[in-house]
Amino acid sequence: MKIRFIPTAVALAATCALTACDSSSSGSDQSDGPATLTVWIMKDSVSDAYLQRFEKDFETQHQGTDLDIQIQEWDGIGEKITAALASKDAPDVLEVGNTQVAQYAQSGGVLDLSDKVSDLQGADWLPGLAEPGKVDGKQYGIPWYAANRVVIYNKDLFAKAGVTAPPTTREEWLETTGKLDMGGTQGIYLPGQNWYTLAGFVWEEGGELAVKDGNTWRGALDSPEALKGMEFYKRLQALGKGPKDSDEAKPPQADVFAKGDVAQIIAVPGGAKIVEQANPALAGKLGFFPIPGKTAGKPGATFTGGSDLIVPVASAHQKAAYEVIAALAGEKEQTELARTMSYVPNRTSLAGVLKDDEGDAAMAAAAAQGRATPNSPEWAAVEATNPVKEYMTAVLTGTDPAKAAKTASDAISKTLNP
Repeated sequence: MKIRFIPTAVALAATCALTACDSSSSGSDQSDGPATLTVWIMKDSVSDAYLQRFEKDFETQHQGTDLDIQIQEWDGIGEKITAALASKDAPDVLEVGNTQVAQYAQSGGVLDLSDKVSDLQGADWLPGLAEPGKVDGKQYGIPWYAANRVVIYNKDLFAKAGVTAPPTTREEWLETTGKLDMGGTQGIYLPGQNWYTLAGFVWEEGGELAVKDGNTWRGALDSPEALKGMEFYKRLQALGKGPKDSDEAKPPQADVFAKGDVAQIIAVPGGAKIVEQANPALAGKLGFFPIPGKTAGKPGATFTGGSDLIVPVASAHQKAAYEVIAALAGEKEQTELARTMSYVPNRTSLAGVLKDDEGDAAMAAAAAQGRATPNSPEWAAVEATNPVKEYMTAVLTGTDPAKAAKTASDAISKTLNP
């Protein structure tokens, strides 16, 4: 067993300039002979037991190949991956956040895997993983796993309000939440700066957070469609007592929900376990449903988080590295990963793997309508200052939505075009 924990503080020396590496700079591959493949996996992404089993199976099926799986910390990983992609002795396979692919691909140090998409059944991939892995028409990131938000609700409070089934459309959701928002009960706890949830509402209306015109990005929160998404958020947020000037972490919304007087929150299904730990009396009393869309039978758009897999151009074993990715992204491992970690598989056709768990099934259903943040290498800088949060608070506290949206869009445009 060769899985090793590698502290991010161990810096990699960059031996070539970022601009000097491109997908044609490395033609070497020693995959025909014995090879040790270095694979970077992020801490807590998957269990040690899963990795141990995968390592054993892969090495059995690929005689002469050894996997050196190294566990990385998220803190500081951006700088470490950037250095690795610029080096001449890079790891062979890297796990990266799905929204980070564009940032790394910009360096020229990530291998273009477009010719492998068909073999990996890319037409079946979740959009929220596949789209951010594709930059300027080239597929650099191969979808690995996904997770997204759903509605977690208190079954007792639904029954008390006479609600016998979860809503299936956005208007029905508003009506249901209004019935629940009575007496000492909040219909929903929705903090004013839950911008990932807002993004889904914007996409559902046909809007965007930002759009690309040629080589220029432009913030798009001021479009009519995006403004409709914000209006829906405002209507829903008013059916509870969520703070208008903070997000779901301040205070932790699981703690608020655990008090038992909140009917709904929006979170990943695993959030229910945190609620139950805080209030064991709620165990078995929490239900799940996808964030509703505009029409019944189709969940609303939602932000999809998760990871993609990439191969550095500097890998000395590109063919063998692809075999690792093909295995991890294949049906067998995707099924095992979903059942072991309760992640959504990378293919829409595998959503049924999670059908026996209510929360996971709701997440998988929503994932089919998943999206990711704008595919710009500068988007991380937008999130660092996050004018979207400021925009939301401004609207919820009385600022003219169009004016606030224009201010936020201008800030996004400025950051995306340094």
